Amino acid sequence: MSSKIFKTTWIVAISVFLLSLVLVLGISYNYFSKVQINQLKNEVELASKGVSVSGLDYFEGLNTEDYRITWIAHDGSVIYDNEVDSHAMENHLEREEVKEALESGYGEAVRYSMTLADKQLYSAKKLPDGTVLRLSITQVAIWTLLLGFAQPICWMIIIVLVLSFVLASRLAKIIVKPINEINPEEPEKYYGKENYKEVEPLLKHISAQRKQHKLDQEKIEQTALIRQEFTANVSHELKTPLHAISGYAELIENGMVKDEDIKPFAGKIRGESSRLTTLVEDIIDLTKLDNGGANTQWEDCDLYRIAENAIDSLDAAAASMDVTVRLFGSEAPVKGDPGMLYSIVYNLCDNAIKYNHVGGSVDVTVNTEGENAVLSVKDTGIGIPEEFCDRIFERFYRVDKSRSKEVGGTGLGLSIVKHAVMIHHGKIEVKSTVGGGSEFTVIIP
Repeated sequence: MSSKIFKTTWIVAISVFLLSLVLVLGISYNYFSKVQINQLKNEVELASKGVSVSGLDYFEGLNTEDYRITWIAHDGSVIYDNEVDSHAMENHLEREEVKEALESGYGEAVRYSMTLADKQLYSAKKLPDGTVLRLSITQVAIWTLLLGFAQPICWMIIIVLVLSFVLASRLAKIIVKPINEINPEEPEKYYGKENYKEVEPLLKHISAQRKQHKLDQEKIEQTALIRQEFTANVSHELKTPLHAISGYAELIENGMVKDEDIKPFAGKIRGESSRLTTLVEDIIDLTKLDNGGANTQWEDCDLYRIAENAIDSLDAAAASMDVTVRLFGSEAPVKGDPGMLYSIVYNLCDNAIKYNHVGGSVDVTVNTEGENAVLSVKDTGIGIPEEFCDRIFERFYRVDKSRSKEVGGTGLGLSIVKHAVMIHHGKIEVKSTVGGGSEFTVIIP
């Protein structure tokens, strides 16, 4: 960074110098051109007085080294010229400055030399006798001027190069020094300090990135911890039915079960197998949801029809508990994954049936509110203590472990519901009273 700042500063300094040099030379050249033409005008005024009084005698002994003097008759013929024989010169009547002087008393003209790129300045004055006195001087081209100043200009460029090199080097170090001294672990302590005003937005960006990185790190650690807990819980949950199945099977295999007990034992094995199958299915569903719904099949659905199908699937479970499940509402179109939406309704209704009283009821309502589809599952069950309402969506968390085991709950149903709702960018709310039932409300855009 220091090298880049140095190069940029040095290039800028040299560029500014060269541009300034060109501007100064151009302005100076124009200024001295005007001075020279004014001087020429004054000279022709003075010379015209002398010629008017003394005629050709005025030119005798006159130092005319810097000027060319031409005296022109009223018909354009040359009376006198200090550089060329007047008799050999052509008629000057059509010369711009002569014509202007004859008409208005004074004339000026500038003519360029195509070979030398110099320019000739002419100044002409009409005399009282009708003749014209003309003075001219050669003005060198700017390139000729530059050649004349080549040596001092070269020295100036060398000095500027050296000075700009030194200054650019020092400036780069001064600029980079406070940046190099920044501690990226504590960018906040540089806020408001004079040396860091220009880089304060960068410091704030670094601070924001650090906070985001810290949050991401905490999230990764939390996710790792959750996965670790989940693995341990899965192992424990799987061991329980497997041990039960293995134990019952071993008793039967060793002939330690009476004939009349074989059927009940087989029923227990079937029940534990069913629980194991349900648990594995829930784990698979939750694993898919953990991937952020990568395989989600988005399509136009009717949440009411999905709820209707889910309730139909739970008829047997509701009948076994003598629980009445009723569906209210109307069509609720939503863009989502039918399988996930079905899982949301099924798990909520399944819990509402399992944790209900014999002879209780479950009211399922589906409708639309604005641009949202709203699902409500309200039961007359045992309810949830208020202090547990925030934890019921955790994996394998059970409020009443004995009741959960009795009804065959896996402890993953509400966790599946929460993840499915999140994938649909929705939200879930719960209201519950111990002994007075619970109401889960799902809002999906």
